[in-house]
Amino acid sequence: MTSTEPLTEATTEQVVQLDPSTNVTDGVLALEEASPERPVYAVPNGSGGWVDVSIRSFVAQVRAVAKGLLGLGIEPGQRVAVMSPTCYSWAVVDQAIWFVGGVSVPIYETSSSRQVGDLLADSGAVLVLTGGDEIAATVRTAVEQVGDETAQVPVRGMRTHQELEAIAAYGVGVEAAALERARTAAGLDDVATLVYTSGTTGRPKGVRITHRNLAEGAANLMPFVREIVGEGPSRTLLFLPLAHVLARAVQLICLHRGVQVAHSPSTATLAQDLASFRPRWLLGVPRVFEKVYHGAAAAAEAAGKGRIFEAARRTAVEYSRALDDAAAGRGPGPSVGLKARRALFSRLVYAKLHARLGGSAEYMISGASPLNPEIAHFFTGIGVPVKEGYGLTETTAPITLNIPGATRIGSVGLPVPGTTVRIAEDGEVLLAGPVVFDGYDHHEDATAEAFVDGFFRTGDLGALDADGFLSITGRKKELLVTAGGKNVHPAPLEETVRAHRLVAQAVVVGDDRPFVSALVTLDAEALPAWCAEQGAGELSLEQACTDDRVRAAVQTAVDEANATVSRAESIRRVRILDVELTEESGHLTPSMKLQRHKVIADFAEDVEALYAR
Repeated sequence: MTSTEPLTEATTEQVVQLDPSTNVTDGVLALEEASPERPVYAVPNGSGGWVDVSIRSFVAQVRAVAKGLLGLGIEPGQRVAVMSPTCYSWAVVDQAIWFVGGVSVPIYETSSSRQVGDLLADSGAVLVLTGGDEIAATVRTAVEQVGDETAQVPVRGMRTHQELEAIAAYGVGVEAAALERARTAAGLDDVATLVYTSGTTGRPKGVRITHRNLAEGAANLMPFVREIVGEGPSRTLLFLPLAHVLARAVQLICLHRGVQVAHSPSTATLAQDLASFRPRWLLGVPRVFEKVYHGAAAAAEAAGKGRIFEAARRTAVEYSRALDDAAAGRGPGPSVGLKARRALFSRLVYAKLHARLGGSAEYMISGASPLNPEIAHFFTGIGVPVKEGYGLTETTAPITLNIPGATRIGSVGLPVPGTTVRIAEDGEVLLAGPVVFDGYDHHEDATAEAFVDGFFRTGDLGALDADGFLSITGRKKELLVTAGGKNVHPAPLEETVRAHRLVAQAVVVGDDRPFVSALVTLDAEALPAWCAEQGAGELSLEQACTDDRVRAAVQTAVDEANATVSRAESIRRVRILDVELTEESGHLTPSMKLQRHKVIADFAEDVEALYAR
């Protein structure tokens, strides 16, 4: 009889071990040698279409820019910062930095001059490559603010073809042999990139990610995700910031595997880019999928087809749940009647959603923060499964993942090859494997504290089921303990409340309080359409906070969340804030993670109001 007892440890065996003398550039050159004309990137043609970039052309451009970096005096081991929107030039300079044996330091394009200055000073970068005049101005302000030593760091543009050529011009006279010596200077255990943590639990720290973390991680992940990324010609559109380790790691995996990548630098052009490039699969964060989900519902309601969409939504979720139950041995799968209903809605509703994703998407990968299972079931039911994964900056991003044929919606999947997941006695998730980082840069005490018995301490709480699927239940530092001694995990409650189309963010509070409460913010984009449907006219955020219809709608979301927990864990009071929590306000990270401590600190009076008698 198969055991149903939860596991305390799960391992997926490593399938590839690389030569310790190699680095991430070797995988690129191996593809060039094997398939020189294979298209690995696509760039906009200026008229709504795309131009293929072969691996041979890409490597030639990388070599030219790398020679330019050598001509500028960059030496192996030195650090080069990159601050730019997601774009093709990012891919070029990333590889060029590695071709000269350097260490890349990505900076989010939305960072303030103060944040940029701190990162430059902390990292010791000797050059900054920027994408656009506004970003260059921010960097110049930053280097002037942090002192004489860093103020000497040169800043050069890299986003346009002309700017890349200008960098390459410094390489005139640099011999191929000199470039090859620099390219081979780093081995698998040398640092490839210094990526700073999001700072959700404290001051950002530089995470030393090695060539092994990237290259051996990619080599082991490739066979694991084969069905998602594709065996033959396959393509994806990257729109996440390339400063995020998840997007960078996925881009490298694609390059080593020969999956073609195009870049969409702005949400303003994302819809057009999806339609013209038609990616086979997509990588996103939960907020992206929530926006598509709620946007589809709002569009149907506005067209007078709300009841049809709701029936289609229920059918999709029911169909996906039936598949999930069958995979886990809990049921026979979708019934004949359910299949027939799904086929009907595929023509009436789902086809339009497929079109919004480009028309060719077969899979989507979600990471960076928890995805509401209801939304995952919805997309799976319409025929574009969302495969949720888990990882941190310290694990070079993906360390567990749901894959076709091995999926549990609500979990973050199985360990990727080479990885061991262990659950500590207190429920903390511990991780080990070739993707786990080298340590925090010049923070040896923090590095020592981050490991126990060779395992990285994630700070996340979780559980392994009998088949080795990992579920994340919250963070240790975010665990609330009420005055009555009840332990409450806020994340699952927040996910359910946030699933309502009117809700942008939910922050559950209650630590050392008599009961649990929540701060809620409204989705400013969804509000006008909702108001029109309700006959509420036009409400500002400030007006909506006190509107009885809005408050009732938010309460329905809270009631749904409360139905999943005991009364002692349930949300008793709600306060709707008349502001938006954004990256610009300092309450979200660039990857859309909530800065919980910052929200609670900045809205302390609102928290107190929840408990006023």
